[in-house]
Amino acid sequence: MRVLAAMSGGVDSAVAAARAVDAGHDVVGVHLALSRMPGTLRTGSRGCCTIEDSLDARRAAELLGIPFYVWDFSERFRADVVDDFIAEYAAGRTPNPCMRCNERIKFAAVLEKALALGFDAVATGHYAHIVTDAAGNRELHRASDEAKDQSYVLGVLTTEQLAHAMFPLGTTPSKAVVRAEAAARGLTVAQKPDSHDICFIPDGDTRGWLADRIAPVEGAIVDRSGAVVGAHDGATSFTVGQRRGLNLGVPAPDGRPRFVLEVRPRTNEVVVGPREALAIRELAGRRFTWAGLDPVASGITAADPAADRIADPDAPDALLPFDCHVQVRAHADPVPAIARVHDGELVVEISEPLLGVAPGQTAVIYVGTRVLGQCTIDRTVSAVPATAS
Repeated sequence: MRVLAAMSGGVDSAVAAARAVDAGHDVVGVHLALSRMPGTLRTGSRGCCTIEDSLDARRAAELLGIPFYVWDFSERFRADVVDDFIAEYAAGRTPNPCMRCNERIKFAAVLEKALALGFDAVATGHYAHIVTDAAGNRELHRASDEAKDQSYVLGVLTTEQLAHAMFPLGTTPSKAVVRAEAAARGLTVAQKPDSHDICFIPDGDTRGWLADRIAPVEGAIVDRSGAVVGAHDGATSFTVGQRRGLNLGVPAPDGRPRFVLEVRPRTNEVVVGPREALAIRELAGRRFTWAGLDPVASGITAADPAADRIADPDAPDALLPFDCHVQVRAHADPVPAIARVHDGELVVEISEPLLGVAPGQTAVIYVGTRVLGQCTIDRTVSAVPATAS
């Protein structure tokens, strides 16, 4: 099999490429150049896809004896990830750029090019596991190492993308095993720190970065009743769950701290309230996908026979409720839920109220260890009535 190994310059992708070589595949290493901006030297564990990373990836490929190329996806990355990030914040949403990168770059643009060049699969260093059933259908599952599991950020993968994906680290028991293997192979990245934070904001100052790209407009901070309790110098710099930097002129009646509950770009208002008001009992989104077979084909649920297919025949099929777990952040714990598709929305009722969930985030649906699908959250329903602010 011809395998394109996406080599980020880190230890995980280097070992994944090595294992693909050991498995007898015809492997070619590719590093993705995602930025043409200056200041592209890595600082510790901040940033990724830098000049330093490309050199580390090249050295690993040379040691493995495989061809190596750098593919320039900077324009596509800017349009599909960076510009999307800015637009989402301008709309009062909280996006996940890593999800967009996996969805639109690493497993859309790259896979499209790889297939056009005759490759059969794209291998990455993600910690996730693909299971193939007796009929040849592929399912995405959590990695063996729960602490390193990255199935959440892969929840955007479609059935077609799963058919050409390869995750050689999925059954590895721990990251320590990967580092030890890298050292034994002589890979210089064996002890290289993992990258974190948003790769195109390597200093971690998201608020300052956005302020340079979205003109701040002063507005009101209001409580849940609509009463003005403060002022802000730009609503896009606030995120749901934020406590610090609110600049409130009117204290809460009970004297307790208040948190950002909602950002309203149309009225340029930031809504604040008590911590318990951050809890939500339902989330929903119209932009949803299934990873592998959909819930009906998987035997998990059935189509809703009462759905009105005449009103909107092009809407996604309505589905009867089914038990699942939902995860709303990469390192969050999954919580029990009941999901259904109704009026073109994937609606998830949460058994245990979640705190600080914002529109724009991604909700990934699990059935057991399997990633069933995901949606970009459009709306949430509070678990606490808007009585006290």
